[in-house]
Amino acid sequence: MPKLKLGLPKGSLQVPTMELFRKAGIRIYVGGRSYFPSCDDSELEVMLVRAQEMARYVEDGTFDAGLTGYDWIRENKAKVKEVCELVYSKSGYRPVKWVLAVSNNSRVRSVKDLKGKKIATELVNVVKDYLKKKKVKADVEFSWGATEGKAGTLADAIVELTETGSSLEANYLRTIDTIIESTTRFIANKGSYQNPWKRNKIENIAILLQGALAAEGMVGLKMNVRKEDISKLMKILPALKKPTVSLLTIPGWLALEIILKEEMVKKILPELKRAGAEGIIEYPLNKVIY
Repeated sequence: MPKLKLGLPKGSLQVPTMELFRKAGIRIYVGGRSYFPSCDDSELEVMLVRAQEMARYVEDGTFDAGLTGYDWIRENKAKVKEVCELVYSKSGYRPVKWVLAVSNNSRVRSVKDLKGKKIATELVNVVKDYLKKKKVKADVEFSWGATEGKAGTLADAIVELTETGSSLEANYLRTIDTIIESTTRFIANKGSYQNPWKRNKIENIAILLQGALAAEGMVGLKMNVRKEDISKLMKILPALKKPTVSLLTIPGWLALEIILKEEMVKKILPELKRAGAEGIIEYPLNKVIY
């Protein structure tokens, strides 16, 4: 049986990635400290590695495909096939940012003020490219961690990953500029992508993952309504396209079904009831395929 070697991120992205695969219909089981999870898809051979290293391993063919951030693709200057973008992170469904930051009491106001200064970061190559574009010569030093604590002490500035900015504020840091925005990408080895079986498998996984992500925060609603009340309900209901309407066996009644954002349900449900909807059922979604 052919196998697709798949790399999944170990670390902060691990839990949301496993949950995304579960919603996509692919269950992956991680046992303790093992780097080799089991999977209910016998065509997948899965290994966990750090997102920082993933693009290199996909490029050299160690993995046929993998998930990592756009930031780490850029940092490794990896030549890989980007199959699709998946907008999720460890704490939400939005892009993350790498920002240039200094301590609140720093005199630095722009990147130009960092000429000849020291910048600490884990994203060394991307920062060097950024400085080159800005025509600023500065010393970029690799940071092994605890980067936020180095601004104003061990470095003049830092470039650090942030999702909400709250950690920077808690450490009395001020943002100067955004270096790069990043989202998770499903990537493939270029050679593997030319193999018909592997390409089909990779694209199938991409469709399922995108469908699971599209369903995040969405629910389905079913309800029954009299024909004479349908126009009132249609004015209340938002939908991806148009609600599905079908005849019931009871004369004069229709069944109506739509997909909408979960946050909207609590706002419109009482209105639907008042407009004549009955037997309203709300149900969760695992995948939405456009």
